[in-house]
Amino acid sequence: MATAVIESPPDYSDLLEPSIESLPRKEATQRLLTLAAAATEETERHAYADRVVELNMQIAVDVARRYRSRGVSIEDLEQVAYLGLVKAVRGFDPERATDFLSYAVPTIRGEVRRYFRDHGWVVRPPRTVQQAQARITAVESDLCQELGRAPRPTEIAARLDLDLDLVVEALAANGCFAPTSLDSTPAEGESAIGDRLGDDDASFDSAEARVALKPLMGHLDRRERIMLEMRFFKGATQSEIGEVLGITQMQVSRLLSALLARLRDELGAV
Repeated sequence: MATAVIESPPDYSDLLEPSIESLPRKEATQRLLTLAAAATEETERHAYADRVVELNMQIAVDVARRYRSRGVSIEDLEQVAYLGLVKAVRGFDPERATDFLSYAVPTIRGEVRRYFRDHGWVVRPPRTVQQAQARITAVESDLCQELGRAPRPTEIAARLDLDLDLVVEALAANGCFAPTSLDSTPAEGESAIGDRLGDDDASFDSAEARVALKPLMGHLDRRERIMLEMRFFKGATQSEIGEVLGITQMQVSRLLSALLARLRDELGAV
């Protein structure tokens, strides 16, 4: 009875020319990608692709680190970036472009952004912005390969037939992944953001009052505006107001009382 012979899978390690190892990363990457595209066997193609991934892993790490401190661990980001690198290697076409990084970096960045979109939101932007960001991520890699560089917002808007303002807003939505700490400082030597806020609730009460009164103030005539401004913003007396308006202090008192009563009624009806 004949014994079956199990052949080992072919070893293509010898196909990785020794001279390639001595080339700079960019040139070695391009050479390996060209060999992978010309390979006739899948195992051979994978051997070249795996080497490209190994050569460019630091690029993926660098992209991932740009998104650190945004609420997702750097280890998770690096794993996602590696996945993006593998996708870039598999999707790169040497006949359409010669610079691998101009295609790989946006692809890796898109994969990281997609991960944030699915897992990292702290403050969620409107759904239209989220949807636009997903479409931008999907098309960005193709545009990079076609243009040989990162696409401009205008080019993305034209490709997706989206409003330019929406594209810009979606590209800026990365800041929603994690809020800025109140302990952070805008620049070295400046006070923390939290220190610039009010010490108590008075500033918030004032802001709320201003929002409520704003539509009512639009109905006031010039004399009424002057009275309110002088009395409550400049601290003028009723006599001083009367001198400016050419009326008596008693008239100012009656007018102010009537005006405040009207504002209270209108505010209560809102």
